[in-house]
Amino acid sequence: MKLWVKIVLFAVLVIVITAICVGLHKFNLKHPDTAKAKPDFVVAATVLQKEFEDNEGTASSKYINKILEVTGTIASVTPADSTHLNIALKTGNDMSSVICSFQNITDPSKYKTGEEITLRGECSGFLLDVLLKNCSIVVKRK
Repeated sequence: MKLWVKIVLFAVLVIVITAICVGLHKFNLKHPDTAKAKPDFVVAATVLQKEFEDNEGTASSKYINKILEVTGTIASVTPADSTHLNIALKTGNDMSSVICSFQNITDPSKYKTGEEITLRGECSGFLLDVLLKNCSIVVKRK
């Protein structure tokens, strides 16, 4: 076999092994514990949604993949499945809300529509709604 073929095959092998290692590393990453994490931003749900609505590009670069502490009024509580729960916060816009995704909520009935709540989560983007994942309750006010 010619030398240049061996070099190309070796380079391809190195690239494939590197891609597999990076993929395995990304797959096994732990989600940040938002209950203990220091928030990058503390913001009201209405302000957060308004920033994304006014300039999605700027808000995306500012908030996406950051830990946010958001305060707002509960618009709805929806079980996603047996272990996941979504809480939507009012934003003053009937077409948009801040949707917070929780894992392992044992009693979703304690969260009522109309209550003010503060939570912390990782911003994952904007699709008419601002999406927060891996959320945890910070303060529940009555």
